[in-house]
Order: sequence, then C-alpha cells, then structure tokens
Amino acid sequence: MANTSPCYPVHASLSYEAIQHQYRPEVPEYFNFARDVLDRWTEVEKEGKKSKNPALWWVDGAGEEVRWSFEELGVLSRKVANVLSDACSLQQGDRVILILPRIPEWWLVNVACMRTGTVLIPGTQQLTAKDILHRLQKSKAKCIITDDSVAPAVDSVGAECQSLKFKLLVSEGHREGWLNFKDLLKNAPSDHQCVTTKCQDPMAIYFTSGTTGSPKMAEHSHSSYGIGLTVSGRYWLDLTSSDIFWNTSDTGWAKAAWSSIFSSWIQGACVFVHKMPQFNPSVVFESLSRFPITVFCSPPTAYRMFVQHKLSSYMFKSLRRCVSAGEPINPEVMQEWKAQTGLDIYEGYGQTETIIDENSNILPPGKEGDIAIRVKPTRSPFLFTCYADDPEKTEATIRGDFYVTGDRGIMDEEGYFWFVGRADDVINSAGYRIGPFEVESALVEHPAVVESAVVSSPDPIRGEVVKAFVVLTSDYASHDPEKVMKELQDHVKKVTAPYKYPRKMEFVQQLPKTVSGKIRRNELRQKEWRKD
Repeated sequence: MANTSPCYPVHASLSYEAIQHQYRPEVPEYFNFARDVLDRWTEVEKEGKKSKNPALWWVDGAGEEVRWSFEELGVLSRKVANVLSDACSLQQGDRVILILPRIPEWWLVNVACMRTGTVLIPGTQQLTAKDILHRLQKSKAKCIITDDSVAPAVDSVGAECQSLKFKLLVSEGHREGWLNFKDLLKNAPSDHQCVTTKCQDPMAIYFTSGTTGSPKMAEHSHSSYGIGLTVSGRYWLDLTSSDIFWNTSDTGWAKAAWSSIFSSWIQGACVFVHKMPQFNPSVVFESLSRFPITVFCSPPTAYRMFVQHKLSSYMFKSLRRCVSAGEPINPEVMQEWKAQTGLDIYEGYGQTETIIDENSNILPPGKEGDIAIRVKPTRSPFLFTCYADDPEKTEATIRGDFYVTGDRGIMDEEGYFWFVGRADDVINSAGYRIGPFEVESALVEHPAVVESAVVSSPDPIRGEVVKAFVVLTSDYASHDPEKVMKELQDHVKKVTAPYKYPRKMEFVQQLPKTVSGKIRRNELRQKEWRKD
C-alpha cells in the first residue's frame, strides 16, 4: 500500500526547499484509492482519531443537506459498485461515461468505479448530442449514467453506439430503455470486495477540450491522481482532516476530481459541495459566510467576478486559504481580493517541469522556452498515461526525452518558473514575442475593464499584432468607444513595455469560455485569422 493517508499536518509555512526534501511519495505495485485511502480513513474514524467533520457535505441551497462520514461513503459506494458489477455486468477495464450535475451520486459513482476497476469518463451537462455521440463511439463505453436533462440527447444517438449496453438514469422517475439508478441502489447489497488494481492500471479518461482538433482521450492511472495529488492536498491546498474544503468546479472538468475527491480525501478533509446549477457570486458569498468553510478554490474567471462586488458586507469567518487554477490569475485581481478579504490567492500549476528549446536542449535561466517534463528513461507515474487508443497522438507529445506541455515559460536564476502563456497563444509581432497574459493583466488594472482576452490578429506590415477583446464595466459601457480604446492603449503603454500594447481592440459583452471558465482564446484567434 502507498503511504498516502492518514497524513500528518505540514504546512504552507514550510519553505520550498523543505517541501522538496520532505515530499517523497511511495509508488507501490498495487494501489486503489477507495481501498487504500478512503477505507483507511473509515478505520481512523472508527478509532475516534479524526475530527467530526463528514467526508462529504452537500447542500442544495433550498434547505436540503447530505452529510456522509467516510464509513457511510464506503457503504453507499459499495452498493453502487454492486450495481455496476451485477445489474450492468461490467468488468474491470470497461468504460463508464458519467454526466451528472453537482449531486451526491456523482461522488458515489466515482468511488464505485475505483472499487470495480471500471474506467470512469466524466462529462459536463453542457455536452450536445453530437458531443455525446463522439464520446460514446470513441471510448466504446459500455455504460452511461446521467439524469433526466441529458437522457433525451443520449437516446437520440444511442442507436449509433454499438458498444453501449447499459443506461442508468439518476432520477425519481423512470424512462423506457433505462435502468433506474436509485431503485437499483436501494436494493443492492452493501458487501463488495474491491478489485485488485495496479498503480498504472487505467482509472479515468478525460476528453480534451478539442481546441486544436477532435477531443482526445487523456488516460489517467490509479496512481497519477490517487497518489500524485498528495502534493496538491498537502502543500498547495494545505488541508488537514479538520478542514472543510469547497471547490466550485463543474463535475465535467478534471479539476472536480483533482480537488473534490483526491486532494481533499487524501488529507481526510471534508468536501463541501453546493448544488448551484448556475454560477452565482452572491450564492458563493452567502455560503462562505454561513458555512464553516476553511479552504476555497475557484477559477480566475470567478475571482474576476467576485472583486466586482462589495465583499465588505460579508463575513467569511472560517475562511483561511483561497486558491485558484486553470489559467493565470491577474495580479490586480489578487490584490483587490486581498484588500477586501485580507486573504491571499495561491495559484496552482503543473508537475515537475523544465524548460527546453525546439531541439530538446535545456535552456539557461532567463531564456524563454517550452515547459516540459522529463519522461525518459522513466516516465513519472503521476503524469497522464497516454491518449487512450491513440499511440500516434501520444508520441506526438514527446520531444527527445521530454513530454511537452504546450506552455511557454522562463526559469529565473533562483530556479523559479514564470509562465508566459500557451505556446499557441504567444503573439509574434515584428520579431517581438508577446504573452497575452501580461497585456490582459495591464488592461484589467484600468477601472474600465472587467476582463479581456488578447490574441494575435493579422497585419500586412508586422505579420501579426496584438488585439484585445474587452468587456467593459457598466460605468464605461456608454462612453465613446474610440476614446475608451485610446485611453486603454495609453494605459497599457505606461504599465508594460510599449510594444505590447493592443493595436486593435474590440468591445464585447462577454468572452467565450470553456465549462471550466477558461477563456477560449483559440476561438477568438481563429475568428481574426478567418477575416483576413
């Protein structure tokens, strides 16, 4: 068994060097998160050596709550495991697509798939019938689990999916051709023997966003999340078994698994969940005030929305740590959040990186290059395993001895990494390389700007120039656009290198985003280059 839990408290006060020295994860031959971590926390609970916090605390905002201890989570997830193994006849290695909102059943299915060795493929409820068809056909999933809102889309394409054998409906009602999940759960036995899984056996598959082609299936093993995310829970989130942690991620995003299952439960912390069908800053503020949440995680887009509100009217009495991930967060947003709440925002990024050039040579400090992870002679067990069923695309991510992340960065003299941007987002204008994030951060400093997205735009002289898509605050929305553009251009020239200022600008009501809140710069960039 891996030495992943119960964990000793450490914490953010440790130096980076001390963490490097202390963090030595073990990678055994066999590992299963449900058996080796969750069931061990159940034993700690029974021994009275853990705080009274539940493992999962779910609220729907209308008065209904669910609180499960680790023992209760274990009992219920074993019942679901029996549903998968018995009612659905699924075998170890079979693939299961899960599309549910933030409801407790989502967590049960996640753990049940670990117990049965079935490979989970989460998806967002925003998927269209075409998206679902692609995922079912590409993955050859034998089972899909969803609710009333998505079932019609599944039925509209189900006949084209020969591998799909079982459809489970999480609903109080019934639907022709579907098994009712709640009925089966109620009648399932609670005894289940967890399968034996090796560390590198597949545990989950996440479809990529498909920004540069058809979505690929990124496969993760039992160790990549189950052991690899120890560093996240212990050091970045700074969790202990006394904490109550709220991560606002959509269940279709990998971040939901990273933080709302693995990082938190490795540490024995309570996972707080608000059903919140539509993201609402007021609901977030009210929940942080009402519930004893100690650690909070939300994407940069959310924090940009938060600081537009008057936070001084709320009291986050228990909150001690805030984190963000998914894309860079603007320093101005971090400063405003701290000014209003007194709390820093800690950003999370990456695994074990280095910076290389196009010939796989490690670059010296101060030189911009590709952020990469050494995978030869030994690939880290905490990195994604492969693009499932696609060895060619997997091999295309390798350059020399490195896995290339697709991000650009610079390492300084002290060994710290500075993120520049996604490789395909960096703008090359008249020989100058410009990262969009620095320009976006400069823009958001101005009181006229809520948020912005910076991309390349074709130019006959410079090849390409910086173009900014800007969402204005209500105070500036009625101002003369030409004057506002000139004011913003002058502002950027003052706060960053003048050559980086946006020579083109377009004011928009909103920016295109992924379900996880990341700005879809590629969509804006493609729009610009199609015009040309």
